[in-house]
Amino acid sequence: MNRGRSVARTGRSALGILVALLAIAGPTAAQTVRIGAPLALTGGLADEGKKQQVAYDIWVKRVNAAGGMTVGAKKLKVEIVSYDYQTNEQRASQIAEKLITQDKVDFLTAPFGSGHTKVVAGVAERYGVPVVASVASSESVFNQGFRNLFGTLAPNAGLTDGLVKLVAKQLPATRRIAVLGREDVFPKSMAAAMVDAAKRGTLEVVYNELYPVGSMDFSAPLAKIKSLKPDWIFVAGYTKDLVLARKQMADLGVTAPVVTMVTGPAYREFAEALGPLAEGVTSATWWVPALAFRSDDVFGTTQAFTADFQAREKGEPDYVHASAAAALVALQKAVEKAGTLDKAKVRDALAALDIVTFYGPIRFSPNGMNAGRDLPIIQVQGGKAIVLQPEALKQGTLRPMK
Repeated sequence: MNRGRSVARTGRSALGILVALLAIAGPTAAQTVRIGAPLALTGGLADEGKKQQVAYDIWVKRVNAAGGMTVGAKKLKVEIVSYDYQTNEQRASQIAEKLITQDKVDFLTAPFGSGHTKVVAGVAERYGVPVVASVASSESVFNQGFRNLFGTLAPNAGLTDGLVKLVAKQLPATRRIAVLGREDVFPKSMAAAMVDAAKRGTLEVVYNELYPVGSMDFSAPLAKIKSLKPDWIFVAGYTKDLVLARKQMADLGVTAPVVTMVTGPAYREFAEALGPLAEGVTSATWWVPALAFRSDDVFGTTQAFTADFQAREKGEPDYVHASAAAALVALQKAVEKAGTLDKAKVRDALAALDIVTFYGPIRFSPNGMNAGRDLPIIQVQGGKAIVLQPEALKQGTLRPMK
């Protein structure tokens, strides 16, 4: 009898310890906001994916140093759960699924580029998980009917329209344009946007072709462009493509008064890789460190974000870094507005956001894209990208290529 009572007491004691441990473990787990991040850390988009990773880390450290994200009456620390999807579309989809179903993340960020963003957004949509995209600007992605996709970049047309207007104003003799784009979602969309903008601006499009992903030789399209003698050469691609194309232009003697490479000059790697060959190349971009926004986000000012980045990376941030951090700022604002981690409520809060951040205004259109604004146009002059417009940030005027 006594032995039975002893066993019962031991059982109750063990059960009590287990309950106590679960009570401790439960709230601890709930004290973290988990954000999933499929990142291209190897493969063709590794340089760009690593930029997102750096920006996420800078934001997380700022938020957690301030005690975490305010969710209702609590401050919750933030954790980024990331995997390398190796610039592989199928792997991006698999990782998004894993983050949602196995890692139980609360929200997702999208990978670099419109094409891979579309893949991840499709997975997130099935599970009703909000996903913030920092480097996707093709309307074809946002017009898929995704309810849970929100992006901090303005539409591509905002880049091309501004370029056409600036060139028409400052180099009015420009009449004929050749357009070459990578056969990939974002560059293809940019090439199409430029053709549309050129036609609206009364430019004659003398060449309009796409090159395959992975191209290592641009000599054939460049030779054709050279024979047409355009006033403006416009190339849309990713950094490695653009560097190679610019070198081959020099080798083949392909020139024009205006050479635009979207978004090459926005990246310091472009000028560093090309040296003098980068001189005079123009582009449009979504953000430059010269902007001076004030906000009540975790950074407070454009300058504070830039200073954080410079202290860590010993160089200036570009639009990828800024947009990646801004995507998480937008998510934080939505969570804090909703006062909960409930995915549907946070989704609705994102849709209703209308804020100014260190990066600039964020107000999502019905399709989830950030509303358009006067976007910076830049040109490499003296080895660095300077701002040609907007007027308030102007550092120089458009110079024809030599």
